[in-house]
Amino acid sequence: MSSVAGVDLAALKQRFPVLGREIDGQPLHYLDSANTSQKPVEVIEAMRHFTETSYAPINRSAYRLAAEATDAFEAARRNVARFVNARHADEIVFTKNATEAMNIVASSWGGAHLGAGDIVVLTEMEHHANIVPWHMLAARNGIELRWVRLTADGRLDLTDLDRLLDGAKVFAFTAMSNVLGTLTPVTELCAAAHAHGALAVVDACQYVPHNATDVQAWDADFVGFSSHKMCGPSGIGALWGKAEMLDATPPFQGGGNMIADVRTDGFTPAPVPAKFEAGTPPIIEAIGFGAAVDFLRDIGMDRVHAHEQALTEYALQMLPERFGDDIVLHGPRDASVRGGVLSFAFRDLHPHDVSQVLDQRNVCVRAGHHCAKPLMRVLDVAATVRASWYLYNDRHDIDALADALDGASDIFGLPI
Repeated sequence: MSSVAGVDLAALKQRFPVLGREIDGQPLHYLDSANTSQKPVEVIEAMRHFTETSYAPINRSAYRLAAEATDAFEAARRNVARFVNARHADEIVFTKNATEAMNIVASSWGGAHLGAGDIVVLTEMEHHANIVPWHMLAARNGIELRWVRLTADGRLDLTDLDRLLDGAKVFAFTAMSNVLGTLTPVTELCAAAHAHGALAVVDACQYVPHNATDVQAWDADFVGFSSHKMCGPSGIGALWGKAEMLDATPPFQGGGNMIADVRTDGFTPAPVPAKFEAGTPPIIEAIGFGAAVDFLRDIGMDRVHAHEQALTEYALQMLPERFGDDIVLHGPRDASVRGGVLSFAFRDLHPHDVSQVLDQRNVCVRAGHHCAKPLMRVLDVAATVRASWYLYNDRHDIDALADALDGASDIFGLPI
């Protein structure tokens, strides 16, 4: 596979410096992008250049350097807003990550608007970031949690959705499973939530980096995602919310920059998004986030998705053909309904042992529960091996994965 839907893949890969590294004289095969993505030179250079020429505090000082830094920070916000088709840049709140975004929704909005007996519907494929905050709210406010089950092939079982949403105040769900790769019907789920008078809260952390995203077309109420999974730096993410929902959400933290006034008898919060951005924000990281958005937009998200889907089709066909019953692939076998994430079991080997053997071949995968323990229980496993690819991967990386799995058989003395 020499191109990403017309983009030269070899040239593209060279824009990611770490992918040119060799370990023990052998190339690196990075298959852990569902965990975090690698960074292109455009992002690295944007952050370096800003640090060297323009870094200053934002929204506080009146001198020109600080004004330039503020302009650059807000330009990054506008860039991210355009990327997900927000109505206005003020609907984008910069957060530490998607986890913080989901905590703002559950703790601040939920803490103010949900009480004993109110129902929140989740799914069994959620990341802990979209489970634990609701458990915390249940312990604090007494809300009730309901769960959408999964089908045998790892999709949402929507046959009972109307009953689950009956009387619900919130439906919080992932747009793409970080374990199964399953793409959920986001627009349909948002419409179902609204038909029952519930808010639609979308964890889009795995979706936004790999697919064209339109939060207005989804008609969600809140959407969270992270920079570090979409070629940007860590330490920054975004919460998008409809303006009226953000207005109705109390501040998450108190301190500098999130106030309009402070008195001895109380305070008045600043308008959104400043209301949720207490303290000095990740200024340099915001510049990198904006540069990552430019990078992805330049390539084209339709191209990114097409490339990853082709790799997924290849992996879903090649790995079972090569290993037969010795490999168990979790999730849908139809590549059109899943992203570039593949969790699997290999023979009777522990996933951590498999991961360590693959590392000896410079094949980087993740082994563990992937912050999705309820889903692990549904799959009846303690952990899985997870390989995940992105725009900078090709078939050679998946072939390297298969070759390294053969090596695992050799090391553990298992017959091929």
